[in-house]
Amino acid sequence: MALLSGLAAPAAQAAPTRPSCPPEPAPLSAERLAAQAKDRGLMWTLRRDGRTSYLYASLHVGRPTWAAPGPRLRQALDAVDAVALELDPLDRDAWKMPPMPELPLDASMRQRLDAQAAAVCADPQAFAAMHPLLQTSTYMLLRARLLGLDVRYGQEVLLSQWARDRGLPVLALETLQGQLEALLPADAEAARHELRSNLRQLERPKSLLRTLDAMVAVYDRGDLARLNRYTEWCDCVTDAADRAALQRINDGRNPALADRISELHQRGQSLLVAVGAMHMTGPQALQALLKARGFEVTLMPRSGTR
Repeated sequence: MALLSGLAAPAAQAAPTRPSCPPEPAPLSAERLAAQAKDRGLMWTLRRDGRTSYLYASLHVGRPTWAAPGPRLRQALDAVDAVALELDPLDRDAWKMPPMPELPLDASMRQRLDAQAAAVCADPQAFAAMHPLLQTSTYMLLRARLLGLDVRYGQEVLLSQWARDRGLPVLALETLQGQLEALLPADAEAARHELRSNLRQLERPKSLLRTLDAMVAVYDRGDLARLNRYTEWCDCVTDAADRAALQRINDGRNPALADRISELHQRGQSLLVAVGAMHMTGPQALQALLKARGFEVTLMPRSGTR
Protein backbone atom coordinates (compact mmCIF):
# COMPACT_ATOMS: atom_id res chain seq x y z
CA MET A 1 0.00 0.00 0.00
CA ALA A 2 2.98 2.31 0.30
CA LEU A 3 2.52 4.50 -2.77
CA LEU A 4 5.23 7.17 -2.46
CA SER A 5 5.31 6.64 1.29
CA GLY A 6 8.49 5.84 3.10
CA LEU A 7 11.88 7.44 3.14
CA ALA A 8 12.97 9.96 0.54
CA ALA A 9 16.46 8.60 1.06
CA PRO A 10 19.58 9.33 -1.01
CA ALA A 11 19.46 5.68 -2.16
CA ALA A 12 16.44 6.53 -4.29
CA GLN A 13 18.68 8.68 -6.49
CA ALA A 14 20.41 5.71 -8.13
CA ALA A 15 20.86 6.44 -11.82
CA PRO A 16 19.67 4.30 -14.73
CA THR A 17 22.44 2.29 -16.36
CA ARG A 18 21.07 1.17 -19.76
CA PRO A 19 20.04 3.16 -22.86
CA SER A 20 16.46 1.86 -22.63
CA CYS A 21 16.00 3.31 -19.14
CA PRO A 22 14.07 6.53 -18.51
CA PRO A 23 16.47 9.48 -18.70
CA GLU A 24 17.17 11.58 -15.67
CA PRO A 25 15.22 14.86 -15.77
CA ALA A 26 17.39 17.64 -17.12
CA PRO A 27 17.78 20.78 -14.97
CA LEU A 28 16.42 24.05 -16.29
CA SER A 29 18.17 27.40 -16.58
CA ALA A 30 17.71 29.98 -13.83
CA GLU A 31 15.74 32.15 -16.25
CA ARG A 32 13.26 29.40 -17.09
CA LEU A 33 12.89 28.47 -13.45
CA ALA A 34 12.14 32.05 -12.45
CA ALA A 35 9.58 32.35 -15.23
CA GLN A 36 7.81 29.11 -14.22
CA ALA A 37 7.98 29.41 -10.42
CA LYS A 38 4.52 29.21 -8.86
CA ASP A 39 2.81 28.17 -5.65
CA ARG A 40 2.26 24.44 -5.31
CA GLY A 41 0.73 22.23 -2.67
CA LEU A 42 -0.80 23.32 0.61
CA MET A 43 0.51 25.74 3.19
CA TRP A 44 -0.76 26.99 6.53
CA THR A 45 0.28 29.77 8.91
CA LEU A 46 0.80 28.67 12.53
CA ARG A 47 0.42 31.54 15.02
CA ARG A 48 1.15 31.16 18.73
CA ASP A 49 3.22 32.92 21.39
CA GLY A 50 3.34 36.09 19.30
CA ARG A 51 5.18 34.38 16.43
CA THR A 52 4.22 33.00 13.03
CA SER A 53 5.51 29.73 11.67
CA TYR A 54 4.47 27.93 8.48
CA LEU A 55 3.38 24.36 7.75
CA TYR A 56 3.97 23.15 4.20
CA ALA A 57 2.77 19.87 2.68
CA SER A 58 5.66 18.24 0.84
CA LEU A 59 6.03 15.51 -1.77
CA HIS A 60 8.97 13.12 -2.11
CA VAL A 61 9.29 13.61 -5.88
CA GLY A 62 9.01 16.57 -8.20
CA ARG A 63 9.82 17.95 -11.65
CA PRO A 64 12.69 20.20 -12.74
CA THR A 65 10.21 23.09 -13.07
CA TRP A 66 9.73 22.86 -9.28
CA ALA A 67 13.36 23.81 -8.56
CA ALA A 68 12.49 27.43 -7.72
CA PRO A 69 10.12 28.33 -4.87
CA GLY A 70 6.84 30.01 -5.68
CA PRO A 71 5.99 33.43 -4.18
CA ARG A 72 4.25 32.03 -1.09
CA LEU A 73 7.10 29.66 -0.22
CA ARG A 74 9.77 32.25 -1.00
CA GLN A 75 8.09 34.73 1.34
CA ALA A 76 8.05 32.14 4.14
CA LEU A 77 11.74 31.24 3.57
CA ASP A 78 12.66 34.92 3.82
CA ALA A 79 10.67 35.35 7.07
CA VAL A 80 11.68 32.37 9.22
CA ASP A 81 14.60 31.52 11.49
CA ALA A 82 14.88 27.83 10.52
CA VAL A 83 13.50 25.12 8.25
CA ALA A 84 12.23 21.91 9.87
CA LEU A 85 11.90 18.68 7.87
CA GLU A 86 11.01 15.11 8.82
CA LEU A 87 14.68 14.35 8.12
CA ASP A 88 17.25 16.48 6.33
CA PRO A 89 18.00 14.64 3.04
CA LEU A 90 21.28 16.54 2.63
CA ASP A 91 22.62 15.58 6.07
CA ARG A 92 24.57 12.39 5.35
CA ASP A 93 25.16 11.72 9.04
CA ALA A 94 21.40 11.50 9.58
CA TRP A 95 21.16 8.70 6.99
CA LYS A 96 23.46 6.16 8.64
CA MET A 97 21.22 3.11 8.63
CA PRO A 98 20.64 1.51 12.04
CA PRO A 99 20.01 -2.24 12.37
CA MET A 100 16.72 -3.22 10.71
CA PRO A 101 14.46 -6.21 11.33
CA GLU A 102 15.31 -9.13 9.09
CA LEU A 103 12.74 -10.38 6.60
CA PRO A 104 13.67 -13.74 5.07
CA LEU A 105 12.11 -14.25 1.64
CA ASP A 106 11.47 -17.42 -0.30
CA ALA A 107 12.88 -17.82 -3.82
CA SER A 108 9.65 -16.75 -5.51
CA MET A 109 9.38 -13.49 -3.56
CA ARG A 110 13.07 -12.73 -4.07
CA GLN A 111 12.66 -13.28 -7.82
CA ARG A 112 9.69 -10.88 -7.93
CA LEU A 113 11.67 -8.26 -6.03
CA ASP A 114 14.71 -8.61 -8.30
CA ALA A 115 12.46 -8.32 -11.35
CA GLN A 116 11.28 -4.92 -10.14
CA ALA A 117 14.86 -3.76 -9.74
CA ALA A 118 15.50 -4.74 -13.36
CA ALA A 119 12.32 -2.93 -14.44
CA VAL A 120 13.74 0.37 -13.17
CA CYS A 121 17.23 -0.38 -14.55
CA ALA A 122 18.75 -0.95 -11.14
CA ASP A 123 21.18 -3.63 -10.05
CA PRO A 124 19.43 -5.71 -7.33
CA GLN A 125 22.77 -6.09 -5.53
CA ALA A 126 23.01 -2.33 -5.13
CA PHE A 127 19.95 -2.46 -2.87
CA ALA A 128 20.47 -5.88 -1.31
CA ALA A 129 21.38 -4.44 2.09
CA MET A 130 18.09 -2.55 2.30
CA HIS A 131 14.98 -3.99 3.91
CA PRO A 132 12.72 -5.39 1.14
CA LEU A 133 9.98 -2.85 1.94
CA LEU A 134 12.46 0.00 1.48
CA GLN A 135 13.53 -1.58 -1.79
CA THR A 136 9.97 -1.50 -3.13
CA SER A 137 9.53 2.13 -2.01
CA THR A 138 12.77 2.99 -3.84
CA TYR A 139 11.63 1.20 -7.00
CA MET A 140 8.36 3.17 -6.94
CA LEU A 141 10.33 6.41 -6.74
CA LEU A 142 12.54 5.31 -9.63
CA ARG A 143 9.50 4.22 -11.64
CA ALA A 144 8.24 7.80 -11.33
CA ARG A 145 11.03 8.87 -13.70
CA LEU A 146 8.81 7.68 -16.55
CA LEU A 147 6.63 10.69 -15.66
CA GLY A 148 9.59 13.07 -15.51
CA LEU A 149 9.67 12.95 -11.71
CA ASP A 150 12.73 12.59 -9.50
CA VAL A 151 13.50 12.69 -5.77
CA ARG A 152 16.09 15.42 -6.37
CA TYR A 153 13.19 17.73 -7.20
CA GLY A 154 11.10 16.60 -4.21
CA GLN A 155 10.28 19.37 -1.79
CA GLU A 156 12.48 18.08 1.05
CA VAL A 157 15.65 18.16 -1.05
CA LEU A 158 14.81 21.56 -2.51
CA LEU A 159 13.87 23.10 0.84
CA SER A 160 17.06 21.82 2.44
CA GLN A 161 19.10 23.44 -0.34
CA TRP A 162 17.09 26.68 -0.29
CA ALA A 163 17.61 26.88 3.48
CA ARG A 164 21.36 26.43 3.08
CA ASP A 165 21.44 29.08 0.36
CA ARG A 166 19.92 31.51 2.89
CA GLY A 167 22.10 30.43 5.82
CA LEU A 168 19.11 28.96 7.68
CA PRO A 169 19.56 25.95 9.97
CA VAL A 170 17.77 22.76 8.93
CA LEU A 171 16.17 20.94 11.87
CA ALA A 172 14.96 17.34 11.99
CA LEU A 173 11.51 16.53 13.32
CA GLU A 174 12.24 12.79 13.54
CA THR A 175 15.14 10.37 13.67
CA LEU A 176 15.90 7.74 11.07
CA GLN A 177 15.45 5.09 13.75
CA GLY A 178 11.99 6.42 14.57
CA GLN A 179 10.94 6.53 10.93
CA LEU A 180 12.10 2.98 10.34
CA GLU A 181 10.18 1.75 13.37
CA ALA A 182 7.02 3.27 11.87
CA LEU A 183 7.69 2.09 8.31
CA LEU A 184 8.89 -1.47 8.98
CA PRO A 185 6.63 -3.81 10.93
CA ALA A 186 8.48 -5.86 13.52
CA ASP A 187 6.11 -8.76 12.80
CA ALA A 188 7.49 -10.68 9.81
CA GLU A 189 4.10 -11.78 8.49
CA ALA A 190 2.76 -8.21 8.54
CA ALA A 191 5.89 -7.08 6.70
CA ARG A 192 5.44 -9.79 4.07
CA HIS A 193 1.81 -8.73 3.58
CA GLU A 194 2.95 -5.15 2.93
CA LEU A 195 5.69 -6.40 0.62
CA ARG A 196 3.18 -8.40 -1.42
CA SER A 197 0.95 -5.33 -1.63
CA ASN A 198 3.83 -3.15 -2.85
CA LEU A 199 4.91 -5.76 -5.39
CA ARG A 200 1.36 -5.99 -6.75
CA GLN A 201 1.46 -2.25 -7.41
CA LEU A 202 4.86 -2.44 -9.08
CA GLU A 203 3.74 -5.39 -11.24
CA ARG A 204 0.88 -3.28 -12.63
CA PRO A 205 2.98 -0.41 -14.00
CA LYS A 206 0.23 1.30 -16.00
CA SER A 207 -2.02 1.50 -12.96
CA LEU A 208 0.88 2.60 -10.77
CA LEU A 209 1.89 5.37 -13.15
CA ARG A 210 -1.72 6.56 -13.44
CA THR A 211 -1.94 6.82 -9.67
CA LEU A 212 1.46 8.51 -9.37
CA ASP A 213 0.41 11.03 -12.01
CA ALA A 214 -2.88 11.64 -10.20
CA MET A 215 -1.10 12.08 -6.88
CA VAL A 216 1.27 14.68 -8.32
CA ALA A 217 -1.63 16.55 -9.96
CA VAL A 218 -3.64 16.55 -6.70
CA TYR A 219 -0.59 17.79 -4.82
CA ASP A 220 0.31 20.42 -7.42
CA ARG A 221 -3.11 22.05 -7.30
CA GLY A 222 -3.41 21.75 -3.49
CA ASP A 223 -6.61 19.70 -3.61
CA LEU A 224 -7.02 18.77 0.06
CA ALA A 225 -10.52 17.31 -0.44
CA ARG A 226 -9.23 14.90 -3.08
CA LEU A 227 -6.17 14.09 -0.98
CA ASN A 228 -8.46 13.17 1.92
CA ARG A 229 -10.11 10.60 -0.37
CA TYR A 230 -6.75 9.04 -1.25
CA THR A 231 -7.76 5.51 -0.31
CA GLU A 232 -10.66 5.67 -2.80
CA TRP A 233 -8.46 6.27 -5.86
CA CYS A 234 -4.89 5.23 -5.05
CA ASP A 235 -5.45 1.55 -5.90
CA CYS A 236 -3.12 0.74 -3.01
CA VAL A 237 -5.45 0.02 -0.06
CA THR A 238 -7.32 -3.21 -0.62
CA ASP A 239 -7.93 -4.69 2.84
CA ALA A 240 -7.87 -4.02 6.58
CA ALA A 241 -4.15 -4.76 6.79
CA ASP A 242 -3.40 -2.10 4.15
CA ARG A 243 -5.53 0.42 6.04
CA ALA A 244 -3.73 -0.40 9.30
CA ALA A 245 -0.35 0.05 7.61
CA LEU A 246 -1.34 3.43 6.18
CA GLN A 247 -2.57 4.53 9.59
CA ARG A 248 0.69 3.40 11.22
CA ILE A 249 2.90 5.14 8.66
CA ASN A 250 0.95 8.42 8.57
CA ASP A 251 -1.48 8.98 11.46
CA GLY A 252 0.67 7.11 13.95
CA ARG A 253 3.57 9.52 13.53
CA ASN A 254 1.52 12.72 13.66
CA PRO A 255 1.24 13.24 17.46
CA ALA A 256 5.03 13.10 17.87
CA LEU A 257 5.49 15.40 14.86
CA ALA A 258 3.03 17.90 16.36
CA ASP A 259 4.81 17.77 19.73
CA ARG A 260 8.19 18.40 18.09
CA ILE A 261 6.87 21.33 16.02
CA SER A 262 5.27 22.83 19.13
CA GLU A 263 8.51 22.43 21.08
CA LEU A 264 10.68 24.07 18.41
CA HIS A 265 8.24 26.98 17.99
CA GLN A 266 8.11 27.47 21.76
CA ARG A 267 11.90 27.93 21.84
CA GLY A 268 11.40 31.27 20.15
CA GLN A 269 12.02 30.25 16.57
CA SER A 270 9.83 31.04 13.61
CA LEU A 271 9.81 27.89 11.47
CA LEU A 272 9.03 26.73 7.98
CA VAL A 273 7.93 23.14 8.60
CA ALA A 274 7.59 20.70 5.69
CA VAL A 275 5.95 17.31 6.23
CA GLY A 276 4.61 14.80 3.71
CA ALA A 277 1.22 15.77 2.29
CA MET A 278 -0.48 12.57 3.49
CA HIS A 279 0.14 13.70 7.08
CA MET A 280 -2.36 16.52 6.43
CA THR A 281 -5.28 14.11 5.92
CA GLY A 282 -7.75 12.21 8.09
CA PRO A 283 -8.89 12.64 11.71
CA GLN A 284 -5.27 12.83 12.90
CA ALA A 285 -4.31 15.50 10.36
CA LEU A 286 -1.22 17.36 11.51
CA GLN A 287 -2.80 20.80 11.15
CA ALA A 288 -5.68 19.68 13.42
CA LEU A 289 -3.26 18.36 16.05
CA LEU A 290 -1.36 21.65 15.99
CA LYS A 291 -4.61 23.55 16.48
CA ALA A 292 -5.28 21.37 19.53
CA ARG A 293 -1.84 22.42 20.83
CA GLY A 294 -2.82 26.07 20.85
CA PHE A 295 -1.84 27.24 17.38
CA GLU A 296 -4.06 29.46 15.28
CA VAL A 297 -3.96 27.49 12.02
CA THR A 298 -4.92 29.20 8.75
CA LEU A 299 -4.78 27.75 5.25
CA MET A 300 -2.93 30.18 2.99
CA PRO A 301 -4.24 31.03 -0.49
CA ARG A 302 -2.01 30.71 -3.52
CA SER A 303 -0.55 33.88 -4.96
CA GLY A 304 -3.10 35.62 -7.15
CA THR A 305 -6.07 33.92 -5.46
CA ARG A 306 -8.28 34.78 -2.54
